[in-house]
Amino acid sequence: MDLTSYAELAVLLVNNEDALDSLEGARRFLAEAGRAAQAGRLTKADLQALRELCRALAAVFAAAARHDEEDAVALLNALLTRHPVHPQISRHDGQRWHLHLTEGGRLSDEYAAGAIMGLTALVTELGVDRLGTCQAPPCRRAYLDTSSNRSRRYCSERCASRANVAAYRARRRDLTGRAG
Repeated sequence: MDLTSYAELAVLLVNNEDALDSLEGARRFLAEAGRAAQAGRLTKADLQALRELCRALAAVFAAAARHDEEDAVALLNALLTRHPVHPQISRHDGQRWHLHLTEGGRLSDEYAAGAIMGLTALVTELGVDRLGTCQAPPCRRAYLDTSSNRSRRYCSERCASRANVAAYRARRRDLTGRAG
């Protein structure tokens, strides 16, 4: 079971906190996150639970960005306790038997189970340093570093380009200031 795709659920939720301002915004977010079938089941209770999950997951990414492995793992362990995972063996769409996380229950429970287990698997297999927050000011979006050399520092190519252009311009200013 590839839990990296489940870990992406955590990134998506943390990076789309604004979408959780309303039921309609959250439904659009779920549809864009590939969970359109679940979006119709979203309730006010789910929305509140997703907001709380978003804050808790953001704290995990913040701890990882501070290189505080102990805190990141403690936060994940607390989430695992708060949101117990109920795995099921499933077969659909012509696929072989495979593992799914929480097929029943509230929508927010299903989302939480996937996001938390995805991050947990990623952290235990690859390390806490694979979780990060964008280093391009003022962006603080979360990301998963799946690079082979653990070198990712930005959430997107756009932020990387913006940071590189800013650094280039700063070097040029510095050189121009020294030459004058």
